Amino acid sequence: MGRKNNDWKNRNGMVYSTDDDFEFEENSNLEEETLSASQQNLKVMLDKKARGGKKVTLVAGFVGSEDDLKELGKELKSKCGVGGSAKDGEILIQGDHRDKVLDLLLKGGYRAKKSGG
Repeated sequence: MGRKNNDWKNRNGMVYSTDDDFEFEENSNLEEETLSASQQNLKVMLDKKARGGKKVTLVAGFVGSEDDLKELGKELKSKCGVGGSAKDGEILIQGDHRDKVLDLLLKGGYRAKKSGG
């Protein structure tokens, strides 16, 4: 008899089943679909919280796969000539590059605006 995958931590939203033969099927290859550039609603802001006083340009609000986010982050970092990172729907660009990043996003067809700071 095969062992059922009944690990409760992986049952996103599943509470209880009375069916003895029920097997929870996890759809782990479900990846978030990336919105087109014109559907993205990005915010470009300056952030210096918990960074030892160093400023970073933060691009928030990206909706899509982690790979697409990293690709956009790589392009922005390259065109600004600085380092940074891209994860969890946010792109960090080292330094204050808000105007340049905003310009690059708008030229790329993204809906973006400066926010805060």
